[in-house]
Amino acid sequence: MQDMQELLSYTDIIFHCAATVRFDDHLRHAVQLNVTATQQLLLMASQMPNLKAFIHISTAFSNCNLKHIDEVIYPCPVEPKKIIDSMEWLDDAIIDEITPKLIGDRPNTYTYTKALGEMVVQQESGKLNLAIIRPSIVGATWQEPFPGWVDNVNGPTGLIVAAGKGFLRSIRATPMAVADLIPADIVVNLTLAVGWYTAVHRPKSTLIYHCTSGNLNPCNWGKMGIQVLATFEKIPLERAFRRPKADFTTNNVTTQYWNAVSHRAPAIIYDFYLRLTGRKPRMTKLMNRLLRTLSMLEYFINRSWEWSTYNTEMLMSKLTPEDQRVFNFDVRQLNWLEYIENYVLGVKKYLLKEDMAGIPEAKQHLKRLRNIHYLFNTALFLIAWRLLIARSQVARNVWFFIVSFCYKFLSYFRASSTLKV
Repeated sequence: MQDMQELLSYTDIIFHCAATVRFDDHLRHAVQLNVTATQQLLLMASQMPNLKAFIHISTAFSNCNLKHIDEVIYPCPVEPKKIIDSMEWLDDAIIDEITPKLIGDRPNTYTYTKALGEMVVQQESGKLNLAIIRPSIVGATWQEPFPGWVDNVNGPTGLIVAAGKGFLRSIRATPMAVADLIPADIVVNLTLAVGWYTAVHRPKSTLIYHCTSGNLNPCNWGKMGIQVLATFEKIPLERAFRRPKADFTTNNVTTQYWNAVSHRAPAIIYDFYLRLTGRKPRMTKLMNRLLRTLSMLEYFINRSWEWSTYNTEMLMSKLTPEDQRVFNFDVRQLNWLEYIENYVLGVKKYLLKEDMAGIPEAKQHLKRLRNIHYLFNTALFLIAWRLLIARSQVARNVWFFIVSFCYKFLSYFRASSTLKV
């Protein structure tokens, strides 16, 4: 009890970052972590006599059902308190049944409960000095602690690893859609600056800050994918399953086809090889997990949003030139091609936990994979052509014409050589 009293007495700023970020989380669990926990922390904050600021980290996709998103809190159809109360007594079967109706046109429970969490924060806006930060897709760092730093394989990092290892060969995405990626250190710098401004200047209302890149410095998924693969050609990952190569598909039919041909079929063949060699099969399970992840991400990589950034730009103007340098969150200064290359290098360093000494061996492995890829495609073409010749008179005529032409050309070339001698 004494420790709690000291905590309440001495705390002067709260950065509330805790949340579940799983897209497929059960609604009950997502509400408990993203809504109820926020409410309980706000209740605790109201008992802190020296609290100067409460900074809540939300997500830019909390209102992804809208095309243009302003720096305001949008109401949900059902009050957060009613959702919290219902989650305490409804059983899982009923929650599963009503979840699609509750989340409406949002894609998952994560975005829905983050929107509810913002409403909870708004309800306490009269009692506390509050601010909300909405980052978009958080990726590797831009500058600190070093360019490309990552410490997990969540979000876009997981896709980069999957592409670099050769697991991911096709993805349903709109190449021209804006990839609203934001470096992790930009989010941290903005968060610290918001904490300072909220505590010192004490705005009259709760300000929302969009930490996004699309409006100020856009980069599309197609450009990003090309740069990722180009970097892997120069600096490949060790022990890749296949040569890194990923294509975009734009409709469900081609997506299902390439998932079967480029993802599931190679995984089944490789697991069959593992069984023959007395090892435990694992590739099919891994590939199914990857495809589930891709299906959850499709909503976000096929759309573009517009986020207003008036408050973020206002905050930048309030910083001194030195603070703008130290706490830099100006995404307009970001060079995307350089950032993506550093991102890939950071992923490689995270996977290796060592320096880049393995690059020559990785390049040799990549060359072997490329040769295997060409041999496999050649064998597949020859088999298909042989089956076609066996079943089609037209194909046989074409084949005999090609063989006859090649024979005549070689005979003419040999005769010409003999005359010259």
